[in-house]
Amino acid sequence: MIYVKVPKSRVGALIGKHGEVKKRIEEKAGVKINIDSTYGDVSIDDRDADSYLAMKAELFVEAVGDGFSPDRAWRVFKDDVYFEEIDIKEFIGKRENRIRQLKGRIIGKDGKTRKIIEELSGADISVYGNTVAIIGEYYQLETAKHAIEMLLRGSKHATIYNYLEKRRRDLKYISMDYYYIQ
Repeated sequence: MIYVKVPKSRVGALIGKHGEVKKRIEEKAGVKINIDSTYGDVSIDDRDADSYLAMKAELFVEAVGDGFSPDRAWRVFKDDVYFEEIDIKEFIGKRENRIRQLKGRIIGKDGKTRKIIEELSGADISVYGNTVAIIGEYYQLETAKHAIEMLLRGSKHATIYNYLEKRRRDLKYISMDYYYIQ
């Protein structure tokens, strides 16, 4: 049995209209899900499921709990796609009022910074509560994570954009080499 806690405000997204999202997870992963909408407690019965698919179901639940729409969270079911959370509180020291400022740095005006990080890294990003969640292939996730951590540590946005552009060029060469080798 796997247990996950999601914010009460995200329970509706996890269940979906007429229970569609919950049913789809259960079918895709071969698990049985019980959601307590009062407290946000989710239990995933994985006794009859493939352990890999059960883990992917858990990641999906966590991703929706961290603010991803179910449409974007389905990506975690693909092979070689990972999910990671960054706790903003790790970067604020003793100043609680900084969380809102740091979230604003990551999101940017009208979501511009988040969109640029997503476009240049290839990862999906959600800023929700005190966390930043990332879904992507290994290099995409690592690139987005590094850019976000740079922002949280105070780097200028231009520095982040330059890093992302360089990383994007490097990844193009890596993927081209990969295709030539095969």
